[in-house]
Amino acid sequence: MAAGLDPRSVLVTGSNRGIGFELVRQLAAKSSRPEWIFATCRDPEGPRAQELKTLAAKHQEVVVVSLDTTDPSSIKAAVARVTEKLKGAGLNLLINNAGIVRRSSLESETPEDMAEVYQTNVIGPMIVSQAFLPLLRKASQESPQKGMSCSKAAIVNISSECGSITNVFAWKLGQIPNYRCSKAALNMLTRCQSLGFAEDEILCITLHPGWVQTDMGNTQQQAPLTVDVSVRETLSTLARLTEKASGTFVNWEGEALPW
Repeated sequence: MAAGLDPRSVLVTGSNRGIGFELVRQLAAKSSRPEWIFATCRDPEGPRAQELKTLAAKHQEVVVVSLDTTDPSSIKAAVARVTEKLKGAGLNLLINNAGIVRRSSLESETPEDMAEVYQTNVIGPMIVSQAFLPLLRKASQESPQKGMSCSKAAIVNISSECGSITNVFAWKLGQIPNYRCSKAALNMLTRCQSLGFAEDEILCITLHPGWVQTDMGNTQQQAPLTVDVSVRETLSTLARLTEKASGTFVNWEGEALPW
């Protein structure tokens, strides 16, 4: 985390593994760490969240929160828990990281997979952002900082260059229409959020973390980037963002990507 990233509170969805877990781990490891790191996942009591619970036990600022991004009642309960912990303060940084992919080609793609992936990758970030908007607004209003930043109030949507209509990244490695279409839609959602929340001075960005070595999509061996490097660079990029970046699509190093 660069010196410029100093939010009092951060919430990360899908934080039990991969990029989400590493975001929580690196945020908690910094000397200037946030007062609150809300690490959310669908099933905090399940075997897949054990590593996250172990991390939380070592860091008092890490609060594990149950949150299924496809379930409005689960989101509502998570907002209540976060609001209670914040004791009247706002939420500075929301990172919509939870996402899924279903292996497919254009010929094998199914309506069920298409709908399920859209539900998690697009509708999820939309309704999570709606639910936490009052807390993000509060953080923005109460901040003495001028302009926009990820330390003041921001929504970061973790996207993918696979959703770039210009680049159609890694087509030969996997057609995955469900994932590509969902990320293109998430990029549009981010643009809409950046316009809709501009007056609130909430910075909205969509970010491609790189092709990272995680268990998502079964391409771990081919991926050139480690999770550690991707997240370190991503946090460094978030530290540098200003209002000029709101509504843009960038990669982990802060370079602009074509829609």
